[in-house]
Amino acid sequence: MPDPYSPVIEKLSACHRVLVTTHVRPDGDALGSVAAIILGLKKVGIDAEALLLSHLPRKYAFIFNDYKIPFIDVEQAWPDPFPLERFDALLVVDTGTWSQLPGLKERVENWPKPKIVVDHHLTQESWADVKLVDTQAAAAGEIVAELLEHWKIPFDSAIATALYLAITSDTGWFQFANTRPHTLRMAADLMEAGVDTIRLYELLYQNERPERVALQARALQSLELLADGRLAVMRVYKKDFQETRANVPDTENLINLPLQVGSVQVSVLVTEPGDFGPVRISLRSKGQLDVAKFAEQFGGGGHARAAGLKMEVPMQQAHDQVVAELLRALG
Repeated sequence: MPDPYSPVIEKLSACHRVLVTTHVRPDGDALGSVAAIILGLKKVGIDAEALLLSHLPRKYAFIFNDYKIPFIDVEQAWPDPFPLERFDALLVVDTGTWSQLPGLKERVENWPKPKIVVDHHLTQESWADVKLVDTQAAAAGEIVAELLEHWKIPFDSAIATALYLAITSDTGWFQFANTRPHTLRMAADLMEAGVDTIRLYELLYQNERPERVALQARALQSLELLADGRLAVMRVYKKDFQETRANVPDTENLINLPLQVGSVQVSVLVTEPGDFGPVRISLRSKGQLDVAKFAEQFGGGGHARAAGLKMEVPMQQAHDQVVAELLRALG
């Protein structure tokens, strides 16, 4: 069986400087994976820099600040010209689709340097020169950890903390169904490498802004249970962001709250952007419906139990179309 890690290691080993990026509105898996690979590359003498398509979320900023991860933030504006000539390769983690990388395609599609994808999502496109995709992995961080292990790069406390952030974020601190025995064994190895799990838990789960808690209350007030309680729908409007002074990153994980209801099979969060851009639809499933396949009919994607899509239509129209299709899918 061919070694899936060697092609990536071979491409990166030939580089002096690598540009590492991830999907827009990055979560803990995305940012932890980016930080871990940048720290790992540094250990083998390769400089790397992160490209952030959205502002660094306050919740995860510590992983970049503590370990001095260099990054370019292009949410407001791209440098013109963008300094691609400084880099020998592009490494994209936690996504394999252009739709999750706004503004990047037109800048790198014809760039002659290697483009590499490391990801765990089912939905993929074929633009990368080298792809390392494991859809069984609980998080992109698992794949990054295995890549560094195959490269014989040792885990210090910084790399281990970044990887632990990645894995715990995408598994809900090991509560979600994607958690495997392999995930827990890897977590134990990372703890032995020096992760301060108490501090990390406090930063992730006991460090919320009042604005986010207020937005969460708004989302729960909008909760509707449809299809005999099997479908939960929540909505967050532009005015909710304005009145609570929260922002789009504060919606992270709100989608999981209705899954606490025993009858709920699928949870939906419809978000009207606070400033500009398309309506965002987040989907979670307990397994009865493959929400990745459902999202693909709207140009979205993800995992069987966690997916998303975007719609360039008014909020109410997006809500009505998606809910109608979900009611059909749930019978």
